[in-house]
Amino acid sequence: MTELVELETFVATARLGSFAAAAQQLGVSATMVGRRIQMLEARYGGRLLERTTRVHKLTVFGTQFLEQSLRILEELAVLDELASPAKALQGILRISAPTTLGVATIGPAIAEFAKAHPALSVELSLSNRRVDLVSEGYDLAIRVGDLPSSALVSRRIGTCRLTCCAAPSWLATHHAPATPLDLANGGCIINSNFNPADVWRFMDAGGNAIVAKVAGNLQMDSDEAQRSVAKQGGGIAYLPLDLVRTDIADGSLVQLLKDFGTDSMPIHALYPSRRQLPKRVSGAIEAITTSLRAGEPAMYGMSASSDTSRHFE
Repeated sequence: MTELVELETFVATARLGSFAAAAQQLGVSATMVGRRIQMLEARYGGRLLERTTRVHKLTVFGTQFLEQSLRILEELAVLDELASPAKALQGILRISAPTTLGVATIGPAIAEFAKAHPALSVELSLSNRRVDLVSEGYDLAIRVGDLPSSALVSRRIGTCRLTCCAAPSWLATHHAPATPLDLANGGCIINSNFNPADVWRFMDAGGNAIVAKVAGNLQMDSDEAQRSVAKQGGGIAYLPLDLVRTDIADGSLVQLLKDFGTDSMPIHALYPSRRQLPKRVSGAIEAITTSLRAGEPAMYGMSASSDTSRHFE
């Protein structure tokens, strides 16, 4: 039992980056946290953390030790769930997700999930950076786009579809594009997250791909900023439908090129390889999946089977 407490202390320190932060989360003193880490280091004969005055970083041995510690603690959690299937979800669940999808869909879904499980502490980090789940202590990551090869387990949970849109004020003074190729005439808000940035992909009614070279004198790397600029009449944007769905519904943005299928990207849930997922992780995945599917059909254009797919750097 003592060693399990030490492992939990080490994991908390590795996740939070300092003895003080781990002590606050665990309800003990920073001195006690340091003592528990020292006992682990003495027992296993290796230095787990590089200590500085402000933060503690994992050593190479510490990174390997963290991976094994997480596996042990998760296996014990699964055993506890098997022994008490009706027991409320508890512990800590750390999730990483991309900013735009997180704001539009995942954040509200996880808030409802946390509300339904008050004994569970949920941490949602929104960033377009691809975190290292093991070394940074995340239980689950949601990622958009094609995935590189890795040891992580992935499960496709949805599709992020884009839509072409502009504000009524912009359309009042400019011609709306009749086909994707008209986007070469200018007025587009270039999304620097695309690769290449000035290419937007569509599909015609026959399922043929259309690669449209677009033009515009404004380039941005934030979907939220592009949405704001588009709503103010700053040009044509090509954005995730989930982000602008309410804007289209209330008329502050107008969907363009509705006779053409739009680009799409797969949405995956990623987690460390495990034989059986803890219920808190599988439950969060189901909550996010349900939320993604709830918003799908209305304005997505062509069916998922006819979508194009691309990787966003």
